[in-house]
Amino acid sequence: MQVIENLPPCPIETTLLLMGDKWKVLIVRDLLTGTKRFGELKKSLNGISQKVLTSHLRTMEKNGLITRKVYPQVPPKVEYTLTEVGESLKQVHDAMLDWGSIYKSKYSTKTSRV
Repeated sequence: MQVIENLPPCPIETTLLLMGDKWKVLIVRDLLTGTKRFGELKKSLNGISQKVLTSHLRTMEKNGLITRKVYPQVPPKVEYTLTEVGESLKQVHDAMLDWGSIYKSKYSTKTSRV
């Protein structure tokens, strides 16, 4: 794991630095259920390009949130798993899930047009 130099003094800023992107939060969501291959992640993350997913996975690996395991076979098999630090984001994920559910139940308008 690479040590990030000059972390912001505010812990919220640090969290945002590491996770302040829609795709990173959703990658964590998917990996909280277990190890996934690149294709599984890409399929689950509607709208993400291969380039963006690759970039985020590399950054998250560099920051110690995930591990990448490459199997020596053809075609290549690569799996991604949350590290212990990555697993600790479950609390953040669960809080976002709870808050989003409450918000949706209070403010979501379901209108149907016939």
